[in-house]
This record gives sequence, structure tokens and C-alpha cells, in this order.
Amino acid sequence: MGMTMTQKILAAAAGLKEVTAGALIEADLDLVLGNDITSPVAIREMERFRSDAVFDKDKIALVMDHFIPNKDIKSAEHCKCVRDFACAHNITHYYDVGAMGIEHALIPEKGLAAPGDVIIGADSHTCTYGALGAFSTGVGSTDMAAGMATGKAWFKVPSALKFNLVGRPSGWVSGKDVILNIIGRIGVDGALYKSMEFNGEGVSYLSMDDRLTIANMAVEAGGKNGIFPVDEQTIAYMNEHSKKPYKVFEADEDAVYDEEYTIDLSALKSTVSFPHLPENTHTVDAIDEIPIDQVVIGSCTNGRISDLRTAAQILKGRKVRKNLRCIVIPATQQIYLQAMEEGLLKIFIEAGAVVSTPTCGPCLGGYMGVLAAGERCVSTTNRNFVGRMGHVESEVYLAGPAVAAASAVAGMICGPDRL
Repeated sequence: MGMTMTQKILAAAAGLKEVTAGALIEADLDLVLGNDITSPVAIREMERFRSDAVFDKDKIALVMDHFIPNKDIKSAEHCKCVRDFACAHNITHYYDVGAMGIEHALIPEKGLAAPGDVIIGADSHTCTYGALGAFSTGVGSTDMAAGMATGKAWFKVPSALKFNLVGRPSGWVSGKDVILNIIGRIGVDGALYKSMEFNGEGVSYLSMDDRLTIANMAVEAGGKNGIFPVDEQTIAYMNEHSKKPYKVFEADEDAVYDEEYTIDLSALKSTVSFPHLPENTHTVDAIDEIPIDQVVIGSCTNGRISDLRTAAQILKGRKVRKNLRCIVIPATQQIYLQAMEEGLLKIFIEAGAVVSTPTCGPCLGGYMGVLAAGERCVSTTNRNFVGRMGHVESEVYLAGPAVAAASAVAGMICGPDRL
């Protein structure tokens, strides 16, 4: 029986010739990731089982991103805990104020994820790195602790869903619209503990930023991971960002999938996910006037340079609607610098937006954009659960950067073509 791409990676990492869906395996890890919220828990767990060393200081990444710069005493204590641990163990890939970024944008940018890798992270959106052809998934802090100590993790081998992408996206359609369309189609539990494997000629028309966005939100469909084939774009990205050796895996022709879907990219329209689940999707052209109070453009999903360029293209020469707050967050320091050099920050500020240092803050209702009762926000983030960005009576509408920027100008949810 043939194996999927994910199954081949896991088999290799477990030292096995083959694996089947449902099998329990122990696999070697290429990277263990944590942030300022989840790492302190993992560090305390390591102390509990009296592990006084990490398996490999070069294969652990600790990224301070959720509450950086620190918003209060508690967040400062969390970061101090991680900082002390990183110093004590001489962790190579430790990123703090001045060198930080939102982890799932920073890790690919720094070249720490590569095709064929097995990566775990104590953050649910660790599945982002499947865009590079890696098996990457979120775990709990206890699993992170075990990974840091042993360099291994247990997995139940997932079955898979196959998404055959055909056609070429048109207009303002981006990777965010692709994944929102898919989640709207299969539901938030449609890929529960399954590998979402993307292929087809349409993949070539998706940029690496598009693919990172799509893989990032695989978990919003319940997926264990999302993964793309390694092609010329992937190799070019690795050549630019990384010196890591890597191995390319391909699914067998007779690989078994639970279900197969065909997604015609040329037929997709800009899509918005209404409260309070990502599956509650509507195309923007079918939305009546819904006034909003805030727009957030950023996050590990849509804070990359292509996202900022799209937003700037729409905001240039226009103004953010009076009494509306528009918050732009470059995902890493490098992206921030590039946006500055390209004049994008000037466009945002002249339009009436505010530009923040890289942070996850507003996405999880932490800071830098918390919502009050009754407020509505169009956000390029990845979750719109009840109370996700603030008060339980607030509302979050998920969209791509084009719709978010256009909505900031209009003061209501709308696409760029309506401006």
C-alpha cells in the first residue's frame, strides 16, 4: 500500500520502511518550538522530571512574540523564565525584543524549517511549515518539554485528505481566500486529526506566502498538519533563506486518502469568515453593509511583506474611515524594515493607520487591539471564536489583506472593487 507525503516523512523519522494510518510511532525531531506563553509551562515540566539538559541546543527555537514588548508584570515574568532558560542552555535560536518576530513567520524566514523535517511546537499554528514540505504540528507544553529533553515525540500516524488545486487565482484572491473557502466547504472538524495534502497544477500559481497562509490554517479545519509538495518555488525559497540540508518526499501514486477534493482557484472570490467560527464563510460580493470599528492587518497568517504590499496598494492615496482604528503589524523585524524601505509604512501612516512592532497581541485578545463589547473587527488573523479578540460580545470577521484594507477605508466590510 502506498504512503502519503506525511506518512513517508514520519516513516523516515521513525526509522521504518513504512507506516500506516493509525499506527503509533516514535519519531526523531528536527525542531522543537515554543513561545513566551507556552515555553514557561514546558520549562517547569522539564524541572519536574529533573531533566537538566536539552537534546540539542541548535534544534530548539524559543520565540518571544505573544506579549513582546511585555504588556504587564505577568508577561514580563514569563519572558524572564524563558530568557533564563535560553541562557542557561545556550539555546542558539532564541529571539527576544529587537530580534523577534511572530514565530510562524520568523522560523521560515530564518531558514529553520526545511523539506522533510519533523517539527513540533507548543502553538497550534505550528502546522505553517508544511508549506515548505515539512511535517509540522502543534503539541501541548508537556510534549514540548519531552521533545526538548529527548529529541523525540510520539505520534499517531494521520490519514489524509487530498486537495487537488487547479486553475489560477484572479483579482484580489490570495491564499487566505483559498483556505477560508476550503474550511467553509469541509467545516472546522472536516480534517480532524488528518493530514491536509495539497497538490495539482494550481499549486504553481500560489506564492510561498500563500502556501504559508494555507498551511497555517489547516488546524482551523481540525487538521493534524497541512503540507505542500516541494517544487521550484520551495527550492528557491530555501536557497534564499536556509543552509540546512533537506530531503524531498513525494506521495506514492497509490497513496490512500480518506477523501479527495478539487478546488478551482480561478472560480474563487474574496471570502470573509463571519463570527464565531472560521467555517462560517461568505464571499465578499454577497455581503450587505456591516459597519465595523477596527481592522487588524498582520499575524502569523497575513503579516508577511506581500500582505503589507497588498494593503498598501489599496490604502495609498486613501484615508482610513473616521472613528475606525486600523492596526498594521509586520510579522518580523526584517519585514518591518523591508516595509519601511519600500515606503509602505509611510502609506499606512498617511492613511491614518497605526504600525506596531511585531507581535501576536491582538490576535488572541492580549493587547494592541482588544475589542470592547459590541465592537466589530475585520482581521487577517486566523480565529474568530467568541471573545477571541476581547469582549465576548465583540465580533471578529476573518479576511485577507485586500478585504481588510478596503474595509478600513469604507468603514464596513467590502472588497477593493467597491471602493
